[in-house]
Amino acid sequence: MNCNNIDYPHSRRDFLCSAGGGFGALAYAALSGQPLFAATSENPVAEKIPQRFGKAKNIIWLFMEGGPSHIDLFDHKPLVNELAGQTLPESFSRPVTAMGEQNSPLLECKRKWSQCGESGLWISDWLPHHHEIADELCVIRSCVSDGINHAGGVCQMNTGAVFGGRPSLGAWVSYGLGTATESLPTFVVMKDSNSMVVNGARAWGSGFMPSSHQGVLFETGAEPLRNLNNPKGVSAEQQQRKLSFINRLNRRHYAGRESNSELDARIQSYELAARMQADAPTAIDLDHEPEHIKELYGMDQKETEVYGRQCLLARRLVERGVRFVQLYSGAGSKWDSHSNIEGNHSRLCKGVDKPIAGLIADLKQRGLLDDTLVVWGGEFGRTPMSEKGTGRDHNPTGFTMWMAGGGVKAGQTIGATDDLGLYAVEDKLHVHDIHATIMGLLGMDHTKVVYMNKGRPERVDVNEGHFFEEIVSS
Repeated sequence: MNCNNIDYPHSRRDFLCSAGGGFGALAYAALSGQPLFAATSENPVAEKIPQRFGKAKNIIWLFMEGGPSHIDLFDHKPLVNELAGQTLPESFSRPVTAMGEQNSPLLECKRKWSQCGESGLWISDWLPHHHEIADELCVIRSCVSDGINHAGGVCQMNTGAVFGGRPSLGAWVSYGLGTATESLPTFVVMKDSNSMVVNGARAWGSGFMPSSHQGVLFETGAEPLRNLNNPKGVSAEQQQRKLSFINRLNRRHYAGRESNSELDARIQSYELAARMQADAPTAIDLDHEPEHIKELYGMDQKETEVYGRQCLLARRLVERGVRFVQLYSGAGSKWDSHSNIEGNHSRLCKGVDKPIAGLIADLKQRGLLDDTLVVWGGEFGRTPMSEKGTGRDHNPTGFTMWMAGGGVKAGQTIGATDDLGLYAVEDKLHVHDIHATIMGLLGMDHTKVVYMNKGRPERVDVNEGHFFEEIVSS
């Protein structure tokens, strides 16, 4: 029996189960002086904690799956080239690498670097369009993770743990903030190919939360949502009668099975699908966007059309109330560069550079950037040592992410890695801290957004993260 149905008991058995499991929580709340639960509602995706602290209302996460090389993109390390061909100096402790190569020589960074904008942020020539948005970025060079491989790294960056089973960050945002629209999903996921993200749907799953908080995967291509239109020969009135009848049957079947979150989520997904038939076609229709906007996102070029389309669609979704949009570049760990990093990163950077710069510029010109937090990064970075002579191995001990908009102080660099970009040495931000900071920027105190799982209070940061105040604009 599932004893997590604590909010709305529907039988004496539910009440006794909830009451018995709840006394400990009441004692804890009394001792700590802090509330354990967000406000409840019959609607599991209704707003629970009003925004008080942060400026952001929604988030677009640009996830570079596979691990982009920070020392070739945002973390300029001249010493890498000075020592290229030599082994790691004795003053550096030897990291445990995913592929296990030992005594590999340092690999030269072939990039040309520029200090960009008034802020002087270092950005390489692999991202020339990012030079134009440098003053909108807050670059975090001291990120750390526990995931040494892709399965653990992607899982932790999404859920806070290297093992599956916990809710994704998008699910926590859905749980904490609820929905701002009833005709579109609260949490949407898109990827740039038919390849599946490592770990599959667990990367945007709801874990031990109700399934209604999980992400909705949009398809790749010009038709991200199928079957939005009524079948041929079926009128709107006929369709509505059919849906109403199905809903009555679903609710009758649900009675007495309220603890089954999967069943509840399935019913809600059908109801959402019906509502989406009215509004979703307009939201996903890019044909009416002006040509200059499409060009801004790179939709007029083959290399940038796919990610440009997704970035533009992300903008249309957040301006219609979708809370969390996650865009995967390189689905299937294509940013992984154990060999031929020059060819691999050249192609992938070209595919995302203009669309991302266009997204930031478009959000800003529409007045949406203050309300929208944009996050860029992968599950980890790359090592300064070479692998197979032409690539770099995984590096979770010091890598770069950036944030923009949503109340973030722009044009600054936070933290630092050592002189070779191997270890974070200043203002380390673990994944738990990153999640706690994102929640704060979205107006939520991560210590108070709590979900009771089998009598245990759970938080997004696995009870270990801290909000990093230096990231917030004054």
